[in-house]
Amino acid sequence: MTESVDATAGNAPVATSGTPGEVKAGYDERLTNEDLAPLKKQSWKSYNFFAFWMSDVHSVGGYVTAGSLFALGLAAWQVLVALLIGITIVYYLCNLVAKPSQATGTPYPVISRVSFGVLGANIPAIIRGLIAVAWYGIQTYLASHSLVIVALKLWPGLAPYAEVGQYGFAGLSLLGWICFLAMWVLQAAVFWRGMEAIRTFIDFCGPAVYVVMFLLAGYLVIEAGWSNIDLNLSEVDLSGWQSIGVMVTAIALIVSYFSGPMLNYGDFARYGRTFRDVKKGNFLGLPLNFIVFALLVVITAAATLPVFGRLITDPVETVAELDSTFAVVLGALTFMIATIGINIVANFVSPAFDFSNVNPRKISWRMGGMIAAVGSVLITPWNLYSSPEVIHYTLDTLGAFIGPLYGVLIADYYLIKKGRVVVDDLYTLKADGTYHYSKGYNPVAIVATVAGAVVAMAVVLFGSTTAAAFSWFIGAAVAFVLHWTISRSRTGSTPEPAADAA
Repeated sequence: MTESVDATAGNAPVATSGTPGEVKAGYDERLTNEDLAPLKKQSWKSYNFFAFWMSDVHSVGGYVTAGSLFALGLAAWQVLVALLIGITIVYYLCNLVAKPSQATGTPYPVISRVSFGVLGANIPAIIRGLIAVAWYGIQTYLASHSLVIVALKLWPGLAPYAEVGQYGFAGLSLLGWICFLAMWVLQAAVFWRGMEAIRTFIDFCGPAVYVVMFLLAGYLVIEAGWSNIDLNLSEVDLSGWQSIGVMVTAIALIVSYFSGPMLNYGDFARYGRTFRDVKKGNFLGLPLNFIVFALLVVITAAATLPVFGRLITDPVETVAELDSTFAVVLGALTFMIATIGINIVANFVSPAFDFSNVNPRKISWRMGGMIAAVGSVLITPWNLYSSPEVIHYTLDTLGAFIGPLYGVLIADYYLIKKGRVVVDDLYTLKADGTYHYSKGYNPVAIVATVAGAVVAMAVVLFGSTTAAAFSWFIGAAVAFVLHWTISRSRTGSTPEPAADAA
C-alpha cells in the first residue's frame, strides 16, 4: 500500500488554471494538485453556462454538422425537428453528468474515481483526453479554414498556396498550415491565462456569432426573396416511415456530436455556484438557444440555393461568397473566434485535467493542455472532417468510446452510490479508502467500459451506416447495464459511502 503524504497547499503543485482547489492534509501526492482538488470557491452563474453552450452550438463545427444532415436526404423541416429533439436529449444528459461535479467541486477525472477507483480513473481520463485531442484538432482546422478565407479575400495572390496539389503537405496546403498553426498559437495563448480569462472569452464569443448569423440570414433572405426559398433541399424524396427512420438517425448524430462536451461538462459544472445555476444555464444554452440557432441554420442554408445557385452548408463558405470584402472578413473572423472559444473550453480544458490526473505532481493543468495541443497536430484533423460521410464516421467512432464512459458514470453515481460521495476519499491511496477497490482499480467499471466500446465499435465497423449512428447510445447502454448488474451482484464490490458530498 502506498502511504499518503501531507500534500498541503504549500507542498502540492499550484493551480496553473488560476482557480485553486483546497488541498487538505492527508491527500496523496499521486492523486492531488491544486487544479484537481475540490474548489475553494464556486462562482459561475447561469449566464456563464449559457455562454458556454452558445459558443459550442454556434461554432463552425456545429453549423457544418447540422448542415451535413441534409446529405441524409432530409427536408429542411425534418432537419429542424431532428436538431431540436437531439438537443433536448443532450440537455437532460448534461444535467445528469453535471450534478456530481458541481456537488463535489471536482473535475471529471476526479469524480470518475468514484466508479473506476482512485487509480483506475486514469483509464477513462486517458480515453477522454485522446478523444478531446481529436476534437481539438478538428475544431482548430475549422477555425483555420475561416482564416484562409480571409487571407484569400484580402490577398488573392495567395491562391496558389491554398492548393494542396501545388504547395501541400500531409493533405493540407501551405496556406492552410500557416493558418492552422496561427490558430494553434492563438488558442494556446488564451488557454495559458487560466480559467477566468477563458470564461471572459466565451462570454463574448457566443453572442458575437449571433449578431453575424442574424445579419447573414437577413441579407440572404432579402436577396433571395422569401417566396423563392424552398425548405425542401434534399435530392432524395423520403416519406412515411422511411423519413422517420432517417430522422432518428439524424437525432443520434446530434447526440454524438455533443457527446464530447457532454461528458466533459463536469469540468465546468464544478465551477457553478449552485446546481440550479447549472440547470438554468443549460436550459437557456441548449433547448432555447438551439431553437433559434436551428432556425438560422435551416433558413440560411435554404437561402444559399437561390442566391448562389448551390446549397452551401458551411457558414464560412457562405460568407466567402459575399461581394463585400468587409463583410467576408467580419463574418469569417467572427466564426473563427467562436470556434476558438468552444475549442478551448471543450477540447483544451478537459484534456488538461485528464493528463494532469495521470501524474498530478509532474503534469500541471497547463502542461496537460499543451500535450493535447501537440497531439492535435499529429493526427492531421483535416482528414477527419473532409466530407459528410467522413464526418459521420468520425462522430460514430468517437461516440463508441465516449458512450461507455458516460454509461458507467451515470449508473454508478445515481444507482449504485445513490448520489453520495466521500470527497476526501477521492484523494487517498489507503487500502481502506472508499474508492480503493482492488489496488486502486474497480474491475467492474473497467469490464463494463471495454465491453461497451467493443460492442459499439463492432457496430461501427461491421454494421450499417444507420446502425453506426447509434454507437454512442449502444456503448452507453451496454456499459450502463453491465456496470449496474455486476455491481449489484458482487457483494462488497461497491462499498456504501459513509458521508455525503456536500
